[in-house]
Amino acid sequence: MNNAKLELTVGIFMLVGILCLGYLSIRLGKMELIGGNYYHISALFDSVSGLKNGARVEVAGVEVGAVDRIALAKDGSEQAQVFMKIKDGIKLTDDTIASVRTSGLIGDKFIKLAPGGSDLALKDGGKIRDTESSIDIEDLISKFIHGKVN
Repeated sequence: MNNAKLELTVGIFMLVGILCLGYLSIRLGKMELIGGNYYHISALFDSVSGLKNGARVEVAGVEVGAVDRIALAKDGSEQAQVFMKIKDGIKLTDDTIASVRTSGLIGDKFIKLAPGGSDLALKDGGKIRDTESSIDIEDLISKFIHGKVN
């Protein structure tokens, strides 16, 4: 009887420990089990060189979302379509400007959003029309070395 009580206590302790470890793994890994509280928007860019899935999306230096996925545009325009998920509490207008930026000199790429002054808000599935593609540092250096800088 005493042995069974001890085994039950140890079993409950192990179960609680495993549940806590699972919770911490999910929180620290920034994983979402149930989709999260986001709405989705997209934007077309001429070039998203170096941008990866999961890259952060910022407004005024504050992280407000993440890049969900990147694909070629379906309209055959040879542009990249970036799908982003934005936190529900963040309201973006339909004249928001999306730019691909680099953090630091050779840091990771991210999307910077500059909200406009319109009264119309972007809804789930909305598209940002005004975009600025990333600057290709290798191309600039190549032009400078070969004397093709204007």
